[in-house]
Amino acid sequence: MSNQTFLRFFKRQSKNISQFWRQFSRNKLAVASLILVLIFALIAIFADVLYSYDFVTSNSLENALLKPGETSTVYFQEKDIEHTFILGSDNYGRDILGRLVHGARISMIIGFVTVAIAVVIGGILGAIAGYKGGLFDTIIMRLTDIILSIPTILMSIAIVAALGNSFFNLLIAISTSLIPGYIRIVRASIISIKDQEYVEAARVIGAGDFRIVLKHILPNITSPIIVQSTLNVGSSILSASWLSFLGLGILPPKPEWGNMLSEAREFIQYAPHLLFAPGIAILLTVLAYNIIGDGLRDALDPKLRR
Repeated sequence: MSNQTFLRFFKRQSKNISQFWRQFSRNKLAVASLILVLIFALIAIFADVLYSYDFVTSNSLENALLKPGETSTVYFQEKDIEHTFILGSDNYGRDILGRLVHGARISMIIGFVTVAIAVVIGGILGAIAGYKGGLFDTIIMRLTDIILSIPTILMSIAIVAALGNSFFNLLIAISTSLIPGYIRIVRASIISIKDQEYVEAARVIGAGDFRIVLKHILPNITSPIIVQSTLNVGSSILSASWLSFLGLGILPPKPEWGNMLSEAREFIQYAPHLLFAPGIAILLTVLAYNIIGDGLRDALDPKLRR
């Protein structure tokens, strides 16, 4: 009997996934963006295979500001090697493509970790506010309003300045700016369905609040969370980039797209290629996640399906 139940569940989920993909794949731009994001993800995962981390963080001043495609001798690991700088080199003679590859890893980690933190904390607080209501709702929402009243850039700068410049504090700063959005989404979604008949039926049979929220409410509010999370990955990467650009995020010689832009701005007149690579990477990544988010919204929300 349990096997039959599992098979029915599996078939139902397979059908749902098939319907979702059929709807999502109609948006060709979203599919192309998904492919681009997967390529960036693979580059981030295999960054060490493509380029040694020590190689892209070591200075080689004799190779400074090489143009794209130039080949030069690099002293690395106690020997001279011939290396082609496909995208050129920066003012310290470091390979721009290699730094771009390792920067993709840092950017992806920041994007996914900050969103995960915000989803967990914002989801819990939003669920408490929406399901319990009363004083809990008032306190949580007033705190949310206070955070939202502070410009994101100022709040992030203040948090990093107060806690110190580190990777962990950067995650805290970006996550804090995302949490209020999830509180509002989860709260509004729970309020709209917590009095539905199936939820009332669960209460009648004696289900506890935790079980009701986890089993009966949460599965029905995942769509807006997924869409918002996808959009926020792109915005988190962008936030990390401008914080690093301002000197408040990832600092050189660690490769990060924002600090690559910051270092390149001094050489914009006679080495513009230093700006193009990280700038285009940030643009394409953020744009791709935004397009995917729009595609997911259309595919998951019946009201918006075309």
